[in-house]
Amino acid sequence: MNNKVKLLTLTSLTLAVSFLTVGTVVAQAKLTNKSKLFINGIGEVRVGMTVSQAAKAAGTKLVGDPSNNSCYYVKPQNQPKNLSFMVTKGRISRVDVRQNTQITTLKGAKIGDTEAQIKSLYPGQIKVTPHKYVQGGHYLTFIPKDRADRNYRLVFETDGKLVTELRSGKLPEVQYVEGCS
Repeated sequence: MNNKVKLLTLTSLTLAVSFLTVGTVVAQAKLTNKSKLFINGIGEVRVGMTVSQAAKAAGTKLVGDPSNNSCYYVKPQNQPKNLSFMVTKGRISRVDVRQNTQITTLKGAKIGDTEAQIKSLYPGQIKVTPHKYVQGGHYLTFIPKDRADRNYRLVFETDGKLVTELRSGKLPEVQYVEGCS
């Protein structure tokens, strides 16, 4: 093979690998059941984004009823199920996960975990308070040590034994027990 053919082959191969890599990165950015819940968002969606920005970051349309413009929820049009975003003042303020045992926090906490598992994943950073509606249940609230995160929380709702729901977001919205009600 002459040098021009080798160069053309190498260039073509490099471009093909580059396109595959970019496609993989884009595919991973889409919100799925494998997306991680952070103290300030999930996957690529972050608290503080507009609904339009969040939909673009999620890679899916977010649907909801903004009739109550001061506080409302949007959710992914298709997947993942049982995931919603609270919107206040036109921006994402909180992420709620219900009945979805696949979505986990960065440390691996999820619906179905025991209270003891949550406390062991976040040693010395969980505040336990009684649940407002579930007899014997609790709110296990992760309070971050990092000053940059001081206005965010991760809340695990339990029935007294197991995590039944979880949410993350900014204060004060993340602490609203009844959501937008």
